[in-house]
Amino acid sequence: MLATPLIPLLLLAALARRDWRPAAARLIWAAPLPGLACALLANGSSIVFDDRLRLTLALDAPGALLLGAAALLWCGASVFARGYLSAEALPRFAAWWLPTMAGSLGIFLAGDLIGFYLLFALASLPAWGLVIHDRTPGAWRAGATYILLTVVGEAALLAAFALMAAAAPGESLALADVVPALADAALREVTIALLLIGFGLKAGLVPLHVWLPIAHPAAPMPASAVLSGAIIKAGIIGLIRFLPIEATPAAWGEALAAAGFVTAFWGVAMGITQRNPKAVLAYSSVSQMGVVAAAIGMGIAGGITTTPPSAAFYALHHMLAKGALFLAVGVAAMAGGRLRWLVLAPATLLALGFGGLPMTGGWLAKEAVKAELGSGVPGMLSALSAVGSTLLMLHFVRRLPAGGAEDATLRPAPGILLPWLGLAAASILLPVLCFVAVGGSFGASLRWAALAKALWPVLAGAVLFGALLRWGGRLPQVPEGDVIVLARRALRLGSPAGDALAHAEATLRAWPAAGLALLAVTLALGALLLSSGRTG
Repeated sequence: MLATPLIPLLLLAALARRDWRPAAARLIWAAPLPGLACALLANGSSIVFDDRLRLTLALDAPGALLLGAAALLWCGASVFARGYLSAEALPRFAAWWLPTMAGSLGIFLAGDLIGFYLLFALASLPAWGLVIHDRTPGAWRAGATYILLTVVGEAALLAAFALMAAAAPGESLALADVVPALADAALREVTIALLLIGFGLKAGLVPLHVWLPIAHPAAPMPASAVLSGAIIKAGIIGLIRFLPIEATPAAWGEALAAAGFVTAFWGVAMGITQRNPKAVLAYSSVSQMGVVAAAIGMGIAGGITTTPPSAAFYALHHMLAKGALFLAVGVAAMAGGRLRWLVLAPATLLALGFGGLPMTGGWLAKEAVKAELGSGVPGMLSALSAVGSTLLMLHFVRRLPAGGAEDATLRPAPGILLPWLGLAAASILLPVLCFVAVGGSFGASLRWAALAKALWPVLAGAVLFGALLRWGGRLPQVPEGDVIVLARRALRLGSPAGDALAHAEATLRAWPAAGLALLAVTLALGALLLSSGRTG
């Protein structure tokens, strides 16, 4: 458990020595392996480091599912990065890659407020360097937006965690002690609202989603894969950990479900107007995270105790399949002639899985949240979102070859092709292996009625895609980032606020300013929590 976040950080330290740097950069693929071992072997384990504050590492079933999938994705994307980036660029990339990995994997093990916040910040802060890696004007703008919104999310969590620590009985800061006390906290509603802002921003809930379609297309291909696949799951595990079924009011669950469904449909509506396949995938992630949030919300509203592992299972499939599809964009750019079908055929299968095509991992993911989204109005909205997902992902498959290689003899290197195929296979096989563990039943899912219910949204989405092919040219191309781009344009019409926004973005393009801002937030949280822990 300790090795999961520490090994990437130790490898990061090895980069500091010039003579070790090339070898350390080439070893980034091995850094996630302790996390994979932890997910397989340490489920149900915990370690307490401080008897008074109860600083804790702990792994439960939802954390194990997400940790295992995240470790596989980080490993595959790391192998891909070695083949995708030049020998000169790889060490600089690894300097941001490794700390982000440490936070992204460690967040699933954090069992106390301080550890969770520090690892959440570690999963967010260094990712700025991944977004701006190419140093193009677009990458700098995307990095400025990303870090600005990250500060907003971190500040919201800082305030929420401080309120939770103040309301907790005794000195313990363990989540097992602090989170249940939220049910009777004097400022419960304010705290929950702040939690939803912080975690909703990371997960990409509308209108806090705008960093995804801006940051993902700007980042290099392996970075886009983990940004969309693994890093946004920090928001999902946050919702699962801090909004437990038994301590969260049903009204907040209904509000989260409503926000989730709005996000699901918004992602589809914006995504079908995009031309860049990476932007299409980013909006698909927005839509899919909306479905996960809706499932969590309905679980809270209905008091469904199996929701945490079911939602984590849904997120597990998204993590692997979406990471694989981002890598597919890179493989398609290097594959010419008939070899391109080695990309298009698996990519089409994975894409249709997001609509729930039977016998795919996405089909099992939707079966896993049937208790939350399988009937009534939520069931109808879930089915319609599956129609939209099918439409959007077929649009992605159509856009995928657009940036492909024109040279029919061009072939991707094995270090590029094999990670993509491995993650594609894992996104189908791993859900099959884990389905029963989250309470799923293959017998019930394989009945004709269940298969027909799963198939019709895919067929309906395919029909709508036919309409998109015929009339889609009339749709306007919405800018990546949609509402924030429109807000910028409005503010720049001579408003003093527009000048302030431009100045803030220009300032935040400089790493020292952004780093100091988040460091100050992190240190302030630690001081507040330690102080509240001493005063009890």
